Amino acid sequence: MKVNKIAIVSLSSGILGEDAVAHERELGIKRLKDLGLEVEFMPNSLKGLAYIKNHPEKRAEDLLAAFKDYSVDMILCAIGGDDTYRLLPYLFEHDELKQVAKQKIFLGFSDTTKNHFMLNNLGIKTFYGQAFLTDICELDKKMLPYSQAYFEELIKTGTIKEIHPSDVWYEERKDFSKKAVGTPRISHKNNGFELLRGPKQFSGEILGGCIESIYDFFDNSRYEDTISLTQKYHLFPSLDEWQGKILLLESSETKSAPEKYRQMVRALADYGIFDVVSGVLVGQPQDKAYYEEYKQILLEEIQNADLPIVYNLNVGHSTPHCIVPFGVKAEVDITQEVIKF
Repeated sequence: MKVNKIAIVSLSSGILGEDAVAHERELGIKRLKDLGLEVEFMPNSLKGLAYIKNHPEKRAEDLLAAFKDYSVDMILCAIGGDDTYRLLPYLFEHDELKQVAKQKIFLGFSDTTKNHFMLNNLGIKTFYGQAFLTDICELDKKMLPYSQAYFEELIKTGTIKEIHPSDVWYEERKDFSKKAVGTPRISHKNNGFELLRGPKQFSGEILGGCIESIYDFFDNSRYEDTISLTQKYHLFPSLDEWQGKILLLESSETKSAPEKYRQMVRALADYGIFDVVSGVLVGQPQDKAYYEEYKQILLEEIQNADLPIVYNLNVGHSTPHCIVPFGVKAEVDITQEVIKF
């Protein structure tokens, strides 16, 4: 399925509507149009930080409208943020999302993890790993080649066939201002997928996302109602539903301290997820922060010694970004360093 029209939504942060990112917006719009795409910003997506924060019901409206609009082939998230869980009542209380959700491309990452779980709940297959501001609006002269290859494959074919490691990884930018336009990122050689434990080949449908976002399903320290809403709307799958799936975990730009990372992995272990999934895929941490420490924690906290754990995927908050299809059978082969769908 070729994509002709993209709808851009702000489901978490409203930064897309701020003047501070106008130069990024323009870059992104031009790049999408150069790819032959029609671009529509949903009605509330450009209303800025304060409005978007205060109006979760308007964010929900935009998502529903994008699904309803038959001319929209792809829903692209502007960026992540931290409170998209607040859309739940407006999408699920009266089956609002269920009534309009249909299979079309949905792409986002970070806090959008929760939107992926919402759609997974309704049987919609989604794509994880890129967003408008972080990828399409890259300040370099063009999109980062690795990220661009996956994005173009998705818009031209409606799917992703294979994921391979990137040859390089990039440091996160410190400057996103107008004067940074056209400047390259600092790059380093990337070492590819790293098998920490378990068989070199395994398969299953992938689901998961940002570990900090997933931890909110189990922990109320950020917002007091994340657990109750998760349970009310059955947002996090039961162990039966996780059976045979592959869990994807990647860590956010907050670069959680190792003690916090251990807590988050332990919450998943206590839930029992590592006893039922067929494998774990873990993204490279941004700027490779706590790279060795996170690795050690995964090996210590995941008690199931037979469970394959693959580390250092180019997904999520480490740059560049592949795109991971959720809800599609994946075959992971570490000898060939490939994930096939």
